[in-house]
Amino acid sequence: MVVNYGYVFSKWCTVEKADLNQNKHSSITIPFLKWAGGKRWLVSKHSQLFPENYNRYLEPFLGSGAVFFHLQPDVSILGDMNSDLIDTYKALKEDWSETFTILEKYHSKHSKSFYYEIRDKTFVSLPERAARFIYLNRTCWNGLYRVNLKGTFNVPIGTKQNVVLNTDDFESISNLLRNAQLYSTDFQTIIDAAGKDDFIFIDPPYTVKHNLNGFIKYNEHIFSWEDQIRLRDCIDNAMARGAKILLTNADHPSIRDLYKDLGTIKSLDRLSVISGNAKARGRFSELVMKSY
Repeated sequence: MVVNYGYVFSKWCTVEKADLNQNKHSSITIPFLKWAGGKRWLVSKHSQLFPENYNRYLEPFLGSGAVFFHLQPDVSILGDMNSDLIDTYKALKEDWSETFTILEKYHSKHSKSFYYEIRDKTFVSLPERAARFIYLNRTCWNGLYRVNLKGTFNVPIGTKQNVVLNTDDFESISNLLRNAQLYSTDFQTIIDAAGKDDFIFIDPPYTVKHNLNGFIKYNEHIFSWEDQIRLRDCIDNAMARGAKILLTNADHPSIRDLYKDLGTIKSLDRLSVISGNAKARGRFSELVMKSY
């Protein structure tokens, strides 16, 4: 039985920036991933939604970090309930080279038997745990990160063969994370740390009031409707303190009703290519709420 949100890992790459937009840096780090709920589409199509000026950057549902890597803030507070994910960020921040060295070894040894050997192993050191996390997500079926009730990774091997990619630039990632605080924690801890003119990007699991399909029921296991209400209250309090909020959520009447008295709400269309079934892919609408 699946109880955790599906996380997908792919590759990071650094490219020269063609359009600076509000970003003051000379390059941007683009998330590679086809992540369940990832926001690569948002930064590529709707970068005008982000504020031009702010103090600190906060993100309580970090995931692939698409918005963080796009904005490259000077100071940030980043969090996620997925401790394996946060530990991976910490490893790249603290000692990216050791993690990369392990990945190179995995690249040379990759096979079906080696995959299941690593999948069944438990490591102690941070670089080893990070390398395992990236390896499994780059070589498992459909790039999915999923654990069972016991917290054990249980995704079968996929078709991808490359563990080390020619676009990997973990050193640049480490530099971007240098001034970031990383926490495996509930979203409220991160949001409550925001003050006046801080910018918070919030992208929770898309749970709605009435479960209408399997995907929403899946999210309900880890982010309930009560959590959505608690999130709304945290956002309301942060706005009262002067924080700038950009929220993405399910474009559903229950979510619209939840945020009707807060910021400006609009719908954005996106293309979904996550599903393993091509017939299940298509265009979807997501809700965006902006407070500034």
